[in-house]
Amino acid sequence: MSHAMRILLVGAGGVGSAFCAIAARRDFFETVVVSDYSLERAERAAATDERYAAAQLDASSAEAVAALCREHAITHVMNAVDPVFDMPVFEGAFAAGADYLDMAMSLSRPHPESPYEKTGVKLGDEQFAVAGHWEDAGRLALVGIGVEPGLSDVFARYAADHLFSEIDELGTRDGADLVVTDDDGNEVFAPSFSMWTTIEECLNPPVVWEDGAWHTTAPFSEPEVFDFPEGIGPVECVNVEHEEVLLMPRWVDCRRATFKYGLGEEMIGILKVLHQLGLDSTEPVRVRAASGGHCEVSPRDVVAAVLPDPASIGPRMSGRTCAGVWVTGRGTDGEPRSTYLYHVVDNEWTMREYGHQCVVWQTAINPVVALELLATGVWKGAGVLGPEAFDAVPFLDLLVAYGSPWGIKEL
Repeated sequence: MSHAMRILLVGAGGVGSAFCAIAARRDFFETVVVSDYSLERAERAAATDERYAAAQLDASSAEAVAALCREHAITHVMNAVDPVFDMPVFEGAFAAGADYLDMAMSLSRPHPESPYEKTGVKLGDEQFAVAGHWEDAGRLALVGIGVEPGLSDVFARYAADHLFSEIDELGTRDGADLVVTDDDGNEVFAPSFSMWTTIEECLNPPVVWEDGAWHTTAPFSEPEVFDFPEGIGPVECVNVEHEEVLLMPRWVDCRRATFKYGLGEEMIGILKVLHQLGLDSTEPVRVRAASGGHCEVSPRDVVAAVLPDPASIGPRMSGRTCAGVWVTGRGTDGEPRSTYLYHVVDNEWTMREYGHQCVVWQTAINPVVALELLATGVWKGAGVLGPEAFDAVPFLDLLVAYGSPWGIKEL
């Protein structure tokens, strides 16, 4: 059974390439077809292992995804492209009878009248709307299985099962002390993750789960200083729209669920300016070209294009990144408890061991672990499920076996 897994990886960017490097060391699958809009990029990532093949793919076409699945007898589609392509990849996998995994869910749309109080279309709504079809077909869509969402959701499940009798808040907290420098050693602005996605999640209304319902707030609301472990130290974190808040309450009983990101003052300032100037817009605008003609271009695509590729900045980056969940409530003994479950990754280590920067590597390791658990039958299910729907212990044990330990800190 374990060697029958045939994976279609959609997207060979930073996370997709790191996925290839991590999976190359494991033997639970038969093949990975690495696909990308750029065949050259797919071929570069596929060169890491003889079990890999490369293919060109337009991820905006469900038909193209389904056709590639059928051509290669794919059993599992691993979505590693920007979430704007989630639905065609998700629908293409279903059409071809394959199981599906992603690291970010279908996009949200703000409430038309009250965007900072009420939810409109929430992250993942389009996927959960068809959960019954996946369940009836006996197919699994495991959504949000990156690091955040993903490992953070596994931590929430673990805390609920083993550490707490009653949970007040599941607070995902993400922070880092990463620095990127230029050739002269000067610090430069270079996001460690897709700028397109960063703009999307940071400027959308953040969602909070509270007392049995979801509501929204203004971007960058409720700032707090969180002291991250293993020497990272205090970082100011703010509310950001994120999938955990939409996933955790579906499977884990909690009074409140939040996601706060340690963006730092510089990033918050840049995002606010992009928004004020309309440079966060995805709507194409007509631009007069220097040659005299006109072209249509989306301002956000331009911003993403002029910044360094997150996959390329690893050699000029130093520091650590931390993902985790701060859980408060009552412990198994009934006493008040405040615990942070976390995963810290050092950029120097991931560059040396895998040749990939720590943020994309930390995201990529989790779907590889999940696929191995699915291949061996330790995890199984049907429908549209989040990581919380599965037993956390085998996942965390396998993460350690991959050489990437996690930690617990009482606060």
